[in-house]
Amino acid sequence: MDMLTNYGACERFYSEASRYHDWQLARITAQHKGLYKAITPQGEVLAGISGKFRHAATALSRYPAVGDFVMLRLPAGNAGHAVIHHVLTRKSAFTRAAVGLEDQTQIVAANIDLVFICMSLNNDYNPSRLERYLSVAWDSRALPVIVLTKSDLCADPSHYLNAITTIAPGVDVLATSFNEPASYDGLRSYLKPGVTASFIGSSGVGKSTLVNTLFGEEVLRTARIGENDKGNHTTTHRELLLLPQGGIVIDTPGMRELGVESPNLSQSFADISALTRQCRFDDCTHGAEPGCAVQEALRTGRLEERRFANYQKLQREARYRGLSSRQLETEKLNEMFKNLGGIKKARAFIRNNDKRR
Repeated sequence: MDMLTNYGACERFYSEASRYHDWQLARITAQHKGLYKAITPQGEVLAGISGKFRHAATALSRYPAVGDFVMLRLPAGNAGHAVIHHVLTRKSAFTRAAVGLEDQTQIVAANIDLVFICMSLNNDYNPSRLERYLSVAWDSRALPVIVLTKSDLCADPSHYLNAITTIAPGVDVLATSFNEPASYDGLRSYLKPGVTASFIGSSGVGKSTLVNTLFGEEVLRTARIGENDKGNHTTTHRELLLLPQGGIVIDTPGMRELGVESPNLSQSFADISALTRQCRFDDCTHGAEPGCAVQEALRTGRLEERRFANYQKLQREARYRGLSSRQLETEKLNEMFKNLGGIKKARAFIRNNDKRR
């Protein structure tokens, strides 16, 4: 197994790379002030972006990100930096809205196989937050696994495990405790050679502790948790790390960086998606229409009010993201008057009523 295979290179990347005879395959492991660290078959190099690449990159999302496989040219005689000429097709990616750039998406991390969604079992557990994480994970095209940390601080972990089977049917759930080393064995079983994983979750839930435990040493700094179970956000850059047993971890900042760009609600809310297909009308808003399967499920208790409210909230966030202030105002007014068919129909309704007076 060569070095790049250890770092997650597989047949799809080798095949695509074979089209570019003048350049060499590499994987981005870190980014620092405009330069990238990359792993090549010869070892680690520092690399910059070619002028042609920079000129042709019409969107921020086209630039390399940690986890990307790229084609680069090594410096002659190992003098200077390597030069990145091309980013290979991503099989998965975490995205966020670029700060200060309207309608621009930034890649947080790429080519992840597994995403471990971490929640602690003391003050952090929140079903609505978990649904949000699942939506982001499914949208990235990585496979989610839920990791419940600090199970020793919870009197009845089984209560949460049972609740999660309703929120995330079919998603694997692990419970870990720093005081029980054997509880990490299930986590290690996922991290096979060449498999890339990322740990996401709120600050202070124990992501860095999990990664340090897997390494057997402190590779990431951990924050001290306060009385409200809110740790300081100590990890501010993204970095790809090779585990001793052969798996790969991409360390990403807290979930507050990751918005709901185009959430995959069809998987994280599969039960609601199935209900919407049973409504009498295809354009049902799930409000006051007759024959609404969603409202019937709410009435009978088959669907939880909290879960449906969170589903609607995530839909709105995704719809509002990237809109101008004027477009945002119109969307919000349409939401307010959706039972009247939107703001235009609401205005017409008001005008007709005024004429009758």
